Amino acid sequence: MHYFIGLSLAASSGMDSGIAVIDGDNNLILLDKLYTMNDVMFFFDNFPSLMYSKICISQVWDRTMLNGKWRILGKPYQLVATNPLIKNREGWTHRYSTRGCEYFRSLVEEKGIEINRFELYLTRQSLNLSSCYKERSPADCKFLQQTLKFEYGFDLPTNMMPMSQLEAIIGALLAKEKSNNPENVRKISEFRNFDVIDFVKNPKAVKIYH
Repeated sequence: MHYFIGLSLAASSGMDSGIAVIDGDNNLILLDKLYTMNDVMFFFDNFPSLMYSKICISQVWDRTMLNGKWRILGKPYQLVATNPLIKNREGWTHRYSTRGCEYFRSLVEEKGIEINRFELYLTRQSLNLSSCYKERSPADCKFLQQTLKFEYGFDLPTNMMPMSQLEAIIGALLAKEKSNNPENVRKISEFRNFDVIDFVKNPKAVKIYH
């Protein structure tokens, strides 16, 4: 039996990272929160079925930047990157962080584990899991939890779950689709020698209309 692991990796140890493990029938095997990279490494080093697992890890937003509200709002769009008068000191216009890349590369090269990356917000859109609420707000969290429960068949509790765990489930769904239906998954970019993948079509729509 294969397992599919989703990791919603946070930008730093001050925020929780979510880990989710599912099987081929969308049964949740494990849900947990991790904080430091040591926690992440301990999980993968001790997961007994790692050799039979497919892993999908979210891209990490780089939170290191100069102070200032306009920089925080402008960074994801890199609007100033083309202006030679505004210097990119300390890499503050870099969109993604390299957190954990060296360790994940060692899993690929030394243990032969398949690891892909995904852009969380693009994948949410591909699965029709984007809401009209503010990102990661309680309302957005509740919407995502209810949709995963009723549309995708996950056995989730009624009380509100941590957002990081719900985001990890999305990664596990993408890892499962990459394994079972690779034609419905496309490579959208590459980051540090890892493929960044996304759905071609919503699997629910494919099942309904085809």
